[in-house]
Amino acid sequence: MSSLGELYQSLILDHNRAPRNYRAMPDADSKAEGYNPLCGDQLSLYLKFDGDRIADVSFQGNGCAISRASASLMTTEIKGKTRQEAARMFEGFHRMITEGRTQSAEKLPPKLGAFAGVAEFPARVKCAALAWHALRQALDEGTDTPKEKEHSHAV
Repeated sequence: MSSLGELYQSLILDHNRAPRNYRAMPDADSKAEGYNPLCGDQLSLYLKFDGDRIADVSFQGNGCAISRASASLMTTEIKGKTRQEAARMFEGFHRMITEGRTQSAEKLPPKLGAFAGVAEFPARVKCAALAWHALRQALDEGTDTPKEKEHSHAV
């Protein structure tokens, strides 16, 4: 395995063992649920906004190493971003893991490149994408009366 591959594997294992932003957020402005029926991964994603900017983000749930690490890395990377910036990150990440497009990875924060190899394992794509689909839903639907809304999405 290349040293870059080893670094990425280490990053994924670290975020699985000690996921960042892993907590409930009772005062969230938007919450979305994600579920992968193929392997049983499930999560709740919470967003708190300051205007159009993501002031805080967290998640809770159960899943495989790829699913948890993807959610953990996603939350660290989108915090402080605008809705539009986070939506662009979703698009780039989705292209990277589904199509193996390295140019998509180049436009993403470097740590997210750890998931570029997932495209070679179709059964794992949904694991890596779960938190990102919940993010997309929370961004799209969490704008009206968000504290009263709770959304669910299966990938």
